[in-house]
Amino acid sequence: MHGSGKHDLASSSLDGSEQGADRRRRPGLLGRAWRWLFGKPYLLLILTTLGWAGNAVASRLAVGEISPMALTTLRWGGVCALLAVLTHRQVAAAWPDLRPCWRYVLALAATGFTAFNALMYAAAHSTSAVNLTILQGAIPIFVLIGALAAFGTHIGALQALGAIVTLIGVALVAARGDFTALIQLDFAIGDVFMLIACAAYAGYTLALRNRPAVPAFVFFAVLAGSALLVSIPLLLAEIAAGTVIWPTVTGWWILLYVAVYPSLLSQVFFMRGVELIGPGRAGLFVNLVPIFGALLAVLLLGEPFRAYHALALALVLGGIWLAERGRG
Repeated sequence: MHGSGKHDLASSSLDGSEQGADRRRRPGLLGRAWRWLFGKPYLLLILTTLGWAGNAVASRLAVGEISPMALTTLRWGGVCALLAVLTHRQVAAAWPDLRPCWRYVLALAATGFTAFNALMYAAAHSTSAVNLTILQGAIPIFVLIGALAAFGTHIGALQALGAIVTLIGVALVAARGDFTALIQLDFAIGDVFMLIACAAYAGYTLALRNRPAVPAFVFFAVLAGSALLVSIPLLLAEIAAGTVIWPTVTGWWILLYVAVYPSLLSQVFFMRGVELIGPGRAGLFVNLVPIFGALLAVLLLGEPFRAYHALALALVLGGIWLAERGRG
């Protein structure tokens, strides 16, 4: 009996330790959900563009709650704090490959991350989130035109038509539906800022073709750190001008959102989506940003969606579709 009892106790202890090990090996509910999500490329890409569209809405909500350069700098500071935990070893391992091209990395971060976001947050003070998101539809066309100018990339007739149609849609938004404003060059300064931001992001996109051969997430971490460095002088200038607004309680929530969702999670989701279905098909989902942005602006901010917005959105998306068809 005693021997049998000892055997039963040992067996139960062994079974218990094995069950504990199984529990440690088995992912929790959050881990299973994350694994499930990472196998769904279309859902990942929809969530990506929803986050990027939300960034424009956040820029409008930030007015009076946190100033543009404070939001830009603190945003990248938050992203870097998160990435430092996740990627510091990988960045250190890749640094020998990155160090020779540090000027190139700084330039990429300055145009694609710092300038784009700083200009959009500044633009939000004088234009609507609907305008901000529809104008972002110009980015693929700016990339197409930039590729022609910088690399001599051939543009077919359908691509040229798509570019013209998209630019008409962008001009319609910038003119607020009144094309006489184009003749008089009477634009809202926010729309001008947003178009400059789109041109900066297009330049960043074109320059990415020469990026160092390091893992994408590691390169993103280095770009985020560089964006933080580049944004600090802008914040100091804002402080010196006396226009800085440090985050209110609402401002901190906005900052948390832009640091975690569009800045980090959307990047991770997009990279995984590209990995699963390829850059060509994944890139088409970026066209959802103007649609999601306009919907969010109307639903969350109560912004008006006028007839010229609908026409401009149709022109922008139709032009991008034509340009994509022309690539084949």
